[in-house]
Amino acid sequence: MSTNPVNLGVRFLLEMAALLILGSWGWHQGDSLLRYLLALGVPLLAASLWGTFAVPNDPSRSGRAPVPIPGYLRLLLEFIFFGAAVWMLAALTSNVSPWILGAVVVLHYVFSYDRVAWLLRQ
Repeated sequence: MSTNPVNLGVRFLLEMAALLILGSWGWHQGDSLLRYLLALGVPLLAASLWGTFAVPNDPSRSGRAPVPIPGYLRLLLEFIFFGAAVWMLAALTSNVSPWILGAVVVLHYVFSYDRVAWLLRQ
C-alpha cells in the first residue's frame, strides 16, 4: 500500500497547505471577531475531523482510529477536505494556484491508487 516516503511526504505537505488555506480563507471573511473565529476555528475543525474519523489499521496513518469509519467515508472526508481547500484558495486568488493545488491532489490520489482501492474494500 502507499507507504512510499515521498508520497507520504507529499500527502503531509498537502494536509498542511490545506490547513493554512482554510485559516487564510477564514481570516479574509471579515474585519471583526468573526475573522479570528474563522481563521482558527475552520482549520481546527478540519484537523479534528481529519484526525478523529479514520479507517482502522490504515497503514498510511498511525493505524489507530479514534472513531472507526468505512473506507468510502474516509475517502469522502478527504475529498471534501482537499476540495474545500481548492475552493477556498480559488476564492482568495485569481491566479493559477487553485488549479495547481487541485492537480497535485489528483496526482497524489493517482499515485495512491493502492490505498484508494484498499479504502474502498474496507
